[in-house]
Amino acid sequence: MSRISQIGRLLIDERHAAFITSDISRKYLCGFSSSAGFILITKEQSYLLIDFRYYDKAKERVKDCQVILLENVRKQLMDLLVKHGITVVSVESDFMTLSQIEKYKQNYSFVTFDTSSALSDKLTKMRAIKSEEEIEKIITAQRIAEKAFDKLLNNIRIGQTEKHVAAMLNYYMAEYGSDGLSFDTIAASGVNSASPHAVPTDKKLQDGDFLTLDFGAVYDGYHSDMTRTVAIGHATDKMREMYDAVLSANLDAQKAAKAGISGKLLDSVARSTLDAWNYGEYFGHSLGHGVGLEIHEAPTAGPNSSDSLKEGMIVTIEPGAYITGKYGVRIEDMVTITADGCRCLTRTGKGLIII
Repeated sequence: MSRISQIGRLLIDERHAAFITSDISRKYLCGFSSSAGFILITKEQSYLLIDFRYYDKAKERVKDCQVILLENVRKQLMDLLVKHGITVVSVESDFMTLSQIEKYKQNYSFVTFDTSSALSDKLTKMRAIKSEEEIEKIITAQRIAEKAFDKLLNNIRIGQTEKHVAAMLNYYMAEYGSDGLSFDTIAASGVNSASPHAVPTDKKLQDGDFLTLDFGAVYDGYHSDMTRTVAIGHATDKMREMYDAVLSANLDAQKAAKAGISGKLLDSVARSTLDAWNYGEYFGHSLGHGVGLEIHEAPTAGPNSSDSLKEGMIVTIEPGAYITGKYGVRIEDMVTITADGCRCLTRTGKGLIII
């Protein structure tokens, strides 16, 4: 069953339609990227209305919707609603703003707009289970990031700034074919590595620093996400101990990950391991999150997660430990959940690297 058809099953009757306005959902449902346009799904027919910049390509590639040249949104949407006798329209509550919905209500007063979470919830659940094609695209993005990381390791030098390191990594990912950055690359050294979401600064790399690198590439709209922490020059015994504690938490969580485990329980596995190493108090964020068309999507794995992991989901495993004023360590992989375990999508090794 096509993704459009799955959304169509939400519709109560012929007078009910689904209105898709977000770029991400259009890409997911039609397999076509654009920065404008919308999808209208009815029981009888589905439509992609898109402007002249994308129209010709959309006509070639989109199979599950009738492609219409977008010229006058208000009139064209009105015509389609009247044509199909639509009286109820479900919208993406996660994306549509209050001002946008008010404008639609004013323009189409004969329609009741369903602003419940039903449509957004359905899309979230669908996107959480990745197809083999989606997994392959995420793996492709991951391989690009790994190649860039390998090249970076040969070019890091004491005295370079965090900004310089981040810029090199971004360049290498582009060089190897990334369509963009999954998110703003993190390059945090020394005391800055104690901040999980540090922003690269003019701080220079020094002997004895930890350097945490969190980054990802994009391929055909799909993201990758990985973190590695390396040591510059040398690592003290306490630094090695912290690194080993985080690595153990990463490995234990991957051993526990499988279909049926809750995100909350998976998080507790990594947290228990860090507790056993006496680093539990320094793990202040959740263990992981889903990755796909967005860098953060369902499911979640954390102390407050209500998600149950299912076969085909992709989730990050990223335990960390951070001591304010000293340093921090994070090791992150992506895994895809299987019936009896998980498959790690990250090939880069996890042993401590000293540059």
